[in-house]
Amino acid sequence: MASRVGLIGTIGCLIVMVALLNGASAETYNVGGDMDWSEPPLGEISYRSWAARNAFEIGDVIVFKWNGTHNVAEVTKENYDSCTDTAIGTVQTANPTNFTLTSNATRYFICTISNHCERGQKVTIGIGSDFWSSASSLKYGVLSAVLSTIAISFLTFF
Repeated sequence: MASRVGLIGTIGCLIVMVALLNGASAETYNVGGDMDWSEPPLGEISYRSWAARNAFEIGDVIVFKWNGTHNVAEVTKENYDSCTDTAIGTVQTANPTNFTLTSNATRYFICTISNHCERGQKVTIGIGSDFWSSASSLKYGVLSAVLSTIAISFLTFF
């Protein structure tokens, strides 16, 4: 009986450690990938597709780097949708410019030069691997916790 309790305790500790380590490493993302921060040839879909291929997490860094005349401004969703250049804070002109994702809030970025935003130079950064799908990461976290609890209960009673 004591060895079973020890085993269950060990399994429980391992589950907690894996959960903590899963979100412990920050990644750095170059916005647009090989395209960098530029007027995309296919319009807004270029950055939307790039963002959807990535799983941004709190602590990650997104890097805007460009050639030519560009900048980057963080804006509200309304200003993103309408390409209004009223930034939240300062319009960044330093190349490259880094932003650290510090919360699970969705963030919106545009280029305020000329008509670059209207031509698709804008990106939405959402937190979580399933941001672009209809399922929420909370559902997966709850499911994982429930399955872990069932597994531990099963080991305890059998």
